[in-house]
Amino acid sequence: MISTDKNILKLAIPSIISNITVPLIGLVDLTIIGHVGSASYIGAISVGTMIFNVIYWMFGFLRMGNSGMASQALGRKDNKALRQLLLRSMIIAVTIGTVFIIMQHQIRGLALWAISPSKDVIALTAKYFNICIWGAPAVLSLYGLNGWFIGMQNTKIPMFIAILQNIINVIFSLLLVLVFKMNITGVAYGALIAQWSGLCIAMFFVFRKVKHIKGNPQAHTALKWSDIFVVNRDIFIRTLFLVSVNLSFIAVGARHGDIILSVNTLLMTFFTIFSYIMDGFAFAAEALCGKAYGEEDKPKFSYTVKRLMRWGLYMALVFTLLYIIGGHNMLRLITNNNDVITAASPYLFWAILIPISGFMAFVFDGIFIGSTATHYMLISSFIATICFYAVYFSLENKFGNHALWIAFILFLSMRGIIQQLLLNKVKSKIVSL
Repeated sequence: MISTDKNILKLAIPSIISNITVPLIGLVDLTIIGHVGSASYIGAISVGTMIFNVIYWMFGFLRMGNSGMASQALGRKDNKALRQLLLRSMIIAVTIGTVFIIMQHQIRGLALWAISPSKDVIALTAKYFNICIWGAPAVLSLYGLNGWFIGMQNTKIPMFIAILQNIINVIFSLLLVLVFKMNITGVAYGALIAQWSGLCIAMFFVFRKVKHIKGNPQAHTALKWSDIFVVNRDIFIRTLFLVSVNLSFIAVGARHGDIILSVNTLLMTFFTIFSYIMDGFAFAAEALCGKAYGEEDKPKFSYTVKRLMRWGLYMALVFTLLYIIGGHNMLRLITNNNDVITAASPYLFWAILIPISGFMAFVFDGIFIGSTATHYMLISSFIATICFYAVYFSLENKFGNHALWIAFILFLSMRGIIQQLLLNKVKSKIVSL
């Protein structure tokens, strides 16, 4: 038990630190430009960052798919499969990133049309986008490499890369903006340099890691391109469902007016903070459950699942208590707008329910990714999304914005409940590998 818990924390804590550093790049950019530029510059950074966040989120399967397949190959001591997976994921990432660069004008035009900011913001966002888009191959390649490292039971390297990226971004953004007076283009080039530097650092560690991989030649399982695409396809479609719910949450909130939109945005930070923590345990689940699955060790797999769920419950209880005690203070820390804070109070209850209703979904996502049982993730997300829309539209007229939060809490809960019901199907496959 102690050994399993130690391994969970050994993998989870560096991942949590990495997750926390991710939004820092955007925050640094906003802070720098906020002290030297007008409101239009701040708006452009916000819009540009949001565009890339949505794009890259949709291709998060490059990390998730890699971690599950790599951890299983590690469990089988399949050195050749590990190398094949690394190479093929890089090919896919660079190809997609190159397509982004080729299609940049179409992507930028569609994104700006959908968001519809002011003319000044559009012009500045275009400058930012036209530079940062050249980092797409690096960002997507890093997704694949980080997933591979997680599969190799190493979350310290992704953490180290994330920290160095932030340092490089800060240094170059400050230099280009404050010294060379490049304003928003300086911020964009700072981010671009950080992205490609992160990839170079990652490749350095890859070459060092590959040299020391000890495999069993008899354990090799031919890695098919179709296997990679099937796993990634399921994760991609599942992600589309998640994006749909999140965008609908924002869009529906906006229909209720600026105050309610602000309230929902503010309270969703409770979910964001919790997700940074739980993603760390999901990454640990990917690595440990994937390795046990590859080893065909059903007792080890089952016990690891049990301990992971226990840690997820602990975190949920801690954050629930934290939100109950300090929820109002957290709101005041984020904003000093009394109208928004007052309007948020009736909905605070729903935000408090986020940890207990959502922890299972996070942990099970990691377990299913590690097991490459991504089809079951897709099923759970599909059913949960249907429930979200069904509940909201049936309750909207009577409960207004409360209906939106009820639907969201149900969405989180259903993902976890359905995956719990499907877990035995995953376990049954271990003995038949």
